[in-house]
Amino acid sequence: MPTISMFYGIIVRMLYMDTQQHNLPHLHVEYQGMQAVVQLPDGTLLEGNLPAKKLRLLQAWITIHEDELMADWALAVKGEPVFKIEPLR
Repeated sequence: MPTISMFYGIIVRMLYMDTQQHNLPHLHVEYQGMQAVVQLPDGTLLEGNLPAKKLRLLQAWITIHEDELMADWALAVKGEPVFKIEPLR
């Protein structure tokens, strides 16, 4: 599962060809052992949990990088390599 970004302890990943379980564009997120799945492009928490402050940071990052994330999703569902995305600073 490729890591596309890391910031403030949050690790953001996108799986290749990952449309079976959630059937929506989404990210896999890890923070201090917690795991979550977050929908794109709105940042809705689909599964798992994150601290509220970290979820808000992630949602802000998603808003800033929406176009890049959706382009990566289009690549990932075809099994093609995805691009790294700038972290939140």
